[in-house]
Amino acid sequence: MPLTVASVGEHYLIKKINGKEEVRRFLENLGFIAGASVSIISEISGNVIVMIKDSRIAISKEMAQKIIV
Repeated sequence: MPLTVASVGEHYLIKKINGKEEVRRFLENLGFIAGASVSIISEISGNVIVMIKDSRIAISKEMAQKIIV
């Protein structure tokens, strides 16, 4: 399921990243790689703040839809 439908506060493992090569590379540079643990801290209008690798990162709804957990 895409990260946009995941529950706040739950921990998930990233299964895959969809999208164009530059989008996948951008997310990979932020730490979003297959097998990484991610949890949603908060969600506002579809945009999410996530915790990944001990960092909080805000990503748009469009980017979050490309992350499959």
